[in-house]
Amino acid sequence: QVQLVESGGGLVQPGGSLRLSCAVSGGPFSMKDMGWYRQAPGKQRELVASITSRGQITYADSVKGRFTISRDNTKNTVYLQMNTLIPEDTAVYYCSVTGGWGLGSWGRGTQVTVSS
Repeated sequence: QVQLVESGGGLVQPGGSLRLSCAVSGGPFSMKDMGWYRQAPGKQRELVASITSRGQITYADSVKGRFTISRDNTKNTVYLQMNTLIPEDTAVYYCSVTGGWGLGSWGRGTQVTVSS
C-alpha cells in the first residue's frame, strides 16, 4: 500500500514563497512518476507539475517560471517550490503517483492560501 503525506502549506502574502513536501512510503519511490495537483473552491482539480522517474518535468502554463518540482529519491520525497505566489494559487495541493507502483494513490492535501 502506498501512502503519501503532504506538508508545508499555509498562509502567505502575495509575492511570497512556500515549499511543499510529499513523503511517500510503499514500493520503490525511485520508480514512481509523481505529480502535484491543486483544487480551488468550486473548480476542478488540475495538474500543476509532474516529474517522472527519469526526471522529466512538466508544468502547467499558469505556474511556469514560478514553481519548481523536484524529488529526492534518498528521502522518498517530492517537493514543490512555489515562488511569487498570487491569490489565484490559493487551493488545496495534493501529490499523487502518476506512474509506476501505486498509480492513482493520493495524499490528503495541504492548504495553501495566498492573501494579504
